[in-house]
Amino acid sequence: MRLEKIKLSGFKSFVDPTTIPFSSDLVCIVGPNGCGKSNVIDAVRWVLGESSAKHLRGDQMADVIFNGSTTRKPVGQAFVELIFDNADATITGEFAGYRQISLKRQVNREGQSVYFLNGTRCRRKDITDLFLGTGLGPRSYAIIEQGTISRLVEAKPDELRVFLEEAAGISKYKERRRDTENRMRRTRENLERIADLCEEIDKQCRHLKRQASTAERYKGLKTEERQLKAQLLALRWQTLNEQDEGQHKAIKSLELKVEEALAGQRELEMNIEQQREQHNVQLASLSEIQGEFYSKGSDIAKVEQVLQQQQNLQQQQQTELERYKTMLKLSQQELAEGEGKIAQSNTSIKSSELALTEVREQESNAAQSLVEVEQAMMDWQKSWDEFTYQVAEPKRKIDVEKTKISQLDKQLLQSTQRLYAAQNEQQRLQTILRETDLIGLQQQHDTLDSQHQRNQALWQQNQLGVSTSQQLIHDESEALANVRAEYSRLAGRLESIVVLQQANLGDSHESVNQWLEEKGLLTASKLIEKIDVVAGWEKAVETVLGARLQAVCVEDMAAILTEGTHYPVGELTLFNAHSQPQVAVSKTSLASLITSDIPAMVLLKNVHFAETIEQAKTLISVLDEHESVMTKDGVWLHADSVCFKRDDNKSSALVLEKEKKELTQ
Repeated sequence: MRLEKIKLSGFKSFVDPTTIPFSSDLVCIVGPNGCGKSNVIDAVRWVLGESSAKHLRGDQMADVIFNGSTTRKPVGQAFVELIFDNADATITGEFAGYRQISLKRQVNREGQSVYFLNGTRCRRKDITDLFLGTGLGPRSYAIIEQGTISRLVEAKPDELRVFLEEAAGISKYKERRRDTENRMRRTRENLERIADLCEEIDKQCRHLKRQASTAERYKGLKTEERQLKAQLLALRWQTLNEQDEGQHKAIKSLELKVEEALAGQRELEMNIEQQREQHNVQLASLSEIQGEFYSKGSDIAKVEQVLQQQQNLQQQQQTELERYKTMLKLSQQELAEGEGKIAQSNTSIKSSELALTEVREQESNAAQSLVEVEQAMMDWQKSWDEFTYQVAEPKRKIDVEKTKISQLDKQLLQSTQRLYAAQNEQQRLQTILRETDLIGLQQQHDTLDSQHQRNQALWQQNQLGVSTSQQLIHDESEALANVRAEYSRLAGRLESIVVLQQANLGDSHESVNQWLEEKGLLTASKLIEKIDVVAGWEKAVETVLGARLQAVCVEDMAAILTEGTHYPVGELTLFNAHSQPQVAVSKTSLASLITSDIPAMVLLKNVHFAETIEQAKTLISVLDEHESVMTKDGVWLHADSVCFKRDDNKSSALVLEKEKKELTQ
């Protein structure tokens, strides 16, 4: 195997594409210092997989790229290609059939290298494996540089052993052995990890089996609950049906009573018609009999009755006339007394005028004392009011007496009218006597008619009650269906919330649950059940508290923290329910968004909240190093870092807990 030629472009001093042929087995490159002789050997070593920039006389791998000069610009990448003659089949394996083998390496300014083998992209390991056992490599004995002989002379036995193994052609087998041992070691490590995973999966399977049994028991209880509710609703429905049947029976009985009343009414009407016919016949015969009787005695009876009535009326009128005369005398006496009072009032007026004159004289004499004059004026005003009342009282009495006299005149006129009306009384009495029998029958008919109307109204009222009861039953049925649908929806939502909480927060380790059960804390309240967060900030509080939301409430922390106490394997947080320190909280602190007084406020004291990222950046610039800012959507800003907690596939545990409380209530 022989190197035929080297193609370089952008590699160190070879800025332009350059091809260096090797036409014979012995080729010598000569030239002055700095012309690029050593760069040719560096190019060969670089293509063969050299990864250390120090052995290529550089600080980093990008230094092999032409970096520019005063007349040339730097280039962005470099590549070197070696073409070997493999006519003697030195290279075995899959490339033994190729007469030429091309190796190419390309690098850019970012230091990323790409290898090509016969134009196909490959790995660096593929190139080093290709030349194992041939003596050719980036640091093999085939490339002898300055100081190589002295290193061979001074080499240790282990270093000489490497060169001998390479010359003997067994290095590739040792490399394969080392790779095989590494793969076996990694396989053993993978087997150990698989065993750990199997153990963990077994634990999860046992836990899931317990959950499955709990779920089966829950389903059985739910089925029993639905059956009991169905039985309860059936009993209620049966009670309503019985009430409905009772009302139907009452309605039927009332309808029968109404029909009986109507039948009685029809019988009474028929009796009335028969009695009317009999009455008409009797009236006809009575008229014939009374015709002769009245023709003989009507005149005598009328005259006697009229005389008797006139005598009675005359006596009554005489009595009333005497009474009116007495009342007139009394009125005349009261009138005389009123005139006397008027005379007395006139005398009082005169005396009052004299008193007024004296008062005026006293007023003129006491003009210098304003207070006394005002008091005298008030006294005079009172006296004048009393005098005015005394003068007006007789006049009012005179008016009353005049009114009484006019009333007596009206009563006298009415008595005269009564005297004239007495003459018509006899005719009215005769008419009443003839109509007496007819009025009795009419009253009986009216009584039956009113009873029929009452029965009809009662029947209508009962019919309305039946309609109302039927409508009530219909409304109750619809309400019951709505309640069932709403209960099913709420129960389904509650079950989904429980499943989401288990999926979001996860279940405790088995040893943790066993330890809590031993301490009597398995059913104790958790921190997530005791806090109430302002709507919209649940994700922020959940981001800060994290796993502490599952912290268990402990009544006596001292009893837990004792010497010799066995603690469970797993993650568990406890907090004291009675030790709740009072913490001064600022208005911008995240703790101000929690209404409950709990230890979580201490954890949130130094965490402030902001609506937007811009507000958070402004606020973090004025806070201390131990303080931080949390945005509404869960972005946590610190002085030197920022944390994100966004999982669109998970619901907030605090939001689910709040909805669970509402559904439970």
